[in-house]
Amino acid sequence: MRCCFDASEYIGVPDREPCEHALDVPEIIRGLDALYARNRESEAQSYLEHWLEKARDCGDWRAELSVTSELLGQYRRSMDETRGLDAVDSALEIIKAHGMGRTVSGATVLLNAATTMGCFGLYEESLPLFRHVSRVYSDNLDPHDYRFAGLWNNMAQSHAALGQIEEAEPLFEAAVAILGELPNGGSEIAVTLCSMAEMYDRADPEDMRIAPCLERAWEALDDSALPRDAYYAFMSSKCLPVFDRLGFFLYAAELKERIDDIHARS
Repeated sequence: MRCCFDASEYIGVPDREPCEHALDVPEIIRGLDALYARNRESEAQSYLEHWLEKARDCGDWRAELSVTSELLGQYRRSMDETRGLDAVDSALEIIKAHGMGRTVSGATVLLNAATTMGCFGLYEESLPLFRHVSRVYSDNLDPHDYRFAGLWNNMAQSHAALGQIEEAEPLFEAAVAILGELPNGGSEIAVTLCSMAEMYDRADPEDMRIAPCLERAWEALDDSALPRDAYYAFMSSKCLPVFDRLGFFLYAAELKERIDDIHARS
């Protein structure tokens, strides 16, 4: 499954039949968001796994897919490779079984699955999924839709990990352009630019593009309009080690202070 994604298997007619016993997915997601907002991330995995079991027990495949998609992100956070890749297989099976592969919602879960594969080193294997998502999004979404930013960013990560800078660079910049059109997109812009800086550094630590990337990342994070909330702290925690490792120590120290302050208030 993970090494031979066949897009032709994901073009069926979407299953429109309502589930007899449907869970309240928005309420489940609100509960998850509340855990993250209160800095109780350690409880998120067990919370989601509880609802995954409930969804399976009552036969609600839509809730199962939604919760599995959330778990993909959680397993990336906890770096739980075994459960993460098992969740990839589960998500792909549900999407294929219910003809969701050509829908935007199904493609978004496939994007999450591909991102999880890349997170755990399956870079080459993730690219066919990213390409499939690109086709579905291009057929159904405005090219400036924010969902393209996640696609280009994560697809670029896999190319970058394979040393394919020429493929990755325009994808990173395309993601930055879309994020720049969004209100409060600075945190995501910063993470993207830090990823670009790391890509250049891996290929050549003397690359002249590294410092401008990190300066742009800091400018995005330092935007006074950005809410200094739990999400800001989470995204900043991704940038902090990059600033520190690449010698931007003052920025790293300032970010650590901001993150600590946010956690102290939560």
